[in-house]
Amino acid sequence: MKILVIGGGGREHGLVWKIAQSPAVKKIYCAPGNAGIARQAECLSISAEDVKSLAAWAQKEKIDLTVVGPEAPLTMGIVDAFEARGLRIFGASQKAAEIEGSKFFAKDLMKKYGIPSGDFQAFEDYGAAVGYVKKAGTPIVVKADGLASGKGVILCHTLEEALAALHLIMVKKAFGVAGRRVVVEEFLQGEEASFLAFTDGETVLPLPTSQDHKAIFDHDLGPNTGGMGAYSPAPVVSDQVHRQVMEQIMIPTVRAMAQEGRKYRGVLYAGLMIKDEKAKVLEFNARFGDPETQPLLMRMKGDLVPVLKATIDGSLSSLTVELDERPAVCVVMASKGYPGPYEKGKVISGLEEAAKIGDSFVFHAGTAFKEGKIVTNGGRVLGVTAIARGIEEAIGLAYEAVEKISWDGVYYRKDIGQKTLKRGDRK
Repeated sequence: MKILVIGGGGREHGLVWKIAQSPAVKKIYCAPGNAGIARQAECLSISAEDVKSLAAWAQKEKIDLTVVGPEAPLTMGIVDAFEARGLRIFGASQKAAEIEGSKFFAKDLMKKYGIPSGDFQAFEDYGAAVGYVKKAGTPIVVKADGLASGKGVILCHTLEEALAALHLIMVKKAFGVAGRRVVVEEFLQGEEASFLAFTDGETVLPLPTSQDHKAIFDHDLGPNTGGMGAYSPAPVVSDQVHRQVMEQIMIPTVRAMAQEGRKYRGVLYAGLMIKDEKAKVLEFNARFGDPETQPLLMRMKGDLVPVLKATIDGSLSSLTVELDERPAVCVVMASKGYPGPYEKGKVISGLEEAAKIGDSFVFHAGTAFKEGKIVTNGGRVLGVTAIARGIEEAIGLAYEAVEKISWDGVYYRKDIGQKTLKRGDRK
């Protein structure tokens, strides 16, 4: 098989790494890819959002299967464009991807079908939003309705913060058209977890649980990012919570989307808030998470390609996902200044030394080649991932590899995985 992976981040490196292990795969392409992906796939100089060029190239090269990583091409209709040419592609259709493309759509869907989530109001008028926030009080959550690379969610503990968030999104237009409408939500308390599942529109096949670390600084302080690290499994998702999530959230959402004429095929990702053994939905994503994908795929045994194909074909009910019982941890290494402005082109050293640490792998996110050297080319640069017999050992291995790597202005959180250790889960 010839496979095309769309995207160029850590998630896509994870997908390429896992797909490359399939005996059915002869050649992998990645558009646009990065310096790490280039070791396992042929990288193409086509943007992930250039849907027309990607579809034409895939048809010309007779690509057997395309796998979409990022949310933007999904919301732009890349799956529809490929299928119109008779090409097989893994991912949500444009109508289905609106569950991530519009937070208002997702919240309205959950309200309509009784899927547990927080209360909300949506506004296109700045004055009306300000009036509501003053009346509702804080803490409260202010979100840009559209795609904002994980940065459009602002947790507001005071009225001043809430008003500043509305001004940032609706007046200063910090997130562009994504902020034409804001969703103001109830501030849910508890512990976050990520729940991802494959679905062919009928069967829901869950992946292992995981927990992301959104905030830029240790102890979950500072602005949200695309994710500063993750681990799997997430002990906060007990067997009881897992059942509740499947029965009250994942399966009902897939059925609701079908009822709305938006049959959902691909990966459905629920960001959850869990309190007192009950989960509520913070948001849905229409694709694999980043950085959750890296530890999840490290724990997934067997061949990913048949699962991708079964998702497209509607035959997921015949498959199971076998898991490595060992936990895995990913630590994101970022550029100084992220999620704000940062410099690119810093030479990365120590990658060869990090690669020598067993049961670990360095997934590239924002990297490029420059004059024969690997340099930084993004905010999140690397996702250093390790798997071990216990969570404490996995954390230690990941940070051992992290400490081998350096560049001018490197930054990473020092507390990835500490929440699970505080729960006493050292196994």
